[in-house]
Amino acid sequence: MLKEKKAVIFDMDGSLVDSMWMWPEVDREYMKKHKITPPETFHKDIEGMSYVQTAQYFLDQFPVLDCAVEDICREWTEMTRELYRTRVPLKPGAGEFLERMKRRGILMGIATSNSRELAFTALDALHIRDYFSAVITSDEVQNGKPAPDVYLKAAMEMEVLPRECLVFEDIPNGIRAGKSAGMSVCAVDDLFSAPCEAEKRKLSDYYIRDYREIWDGTYEICRRAEGV
Repeated sequence: MLKEKKAVIFDMDGSLVDSMWMWPEVDREYMKKHKITPPETFHKDIEGMSYVQTAQYFLDQFPVLDCAVEDICREWTEMTRELYRTRVPLKPGAGEFLERMKRRGILMGIATSNSRELAFTALDALHIRDYFSAVITSDEVQNGKPAPDVYLKAAMEMEVLPRECLVFEDIPNGIRAGKSAGMSVCAVDDLFSAPCEAEKRKLSDYYIRDYREIWDGTYEICRRAEGV
């Protein structure tokens, strides 16, 4: 999996940290407060969107909201900041994996759809920020996932070629983004994306439930999707 790789890039939520569990509850609380009824396609609609893009989606879809994008982002941040500080652990085996990558001289980056403030809140709470040479959010590029922009920018900042990067992702649109960037992609098991597990396997090169599987050779090698 790591042969000829000079860098690994993590999507953060659901891939590096176990945080996706909080967002459905945040969505429910926010929608209840603002008397919003989401469409059945809500979670699929926003998959891979940046923080700001998701806020804009809310304004476009729910006319009852009489506020600005910045107001929505600020409220979400206030609702989640303390959760990231106190209740979000690393994914199984991720801490050991980061340390092994550091010892091997492999560069590490973050390419997240979350906000920069919450990304740094999570990384600082877990004392892992110093492992990363680049932390890029989708709000810093023209197009969010499934476009490859955020992964390409991370590779550029680390001064490595896309083919030299291994991506860890937990959702289909994120996997598509990594593959579109010309990178190898390992899908990470996560409860939030469990309904998409078959699709994740179809799109990715590898699949893990625990980062320790990489070292003991028990990770799954998936069939690479055509045209992704």
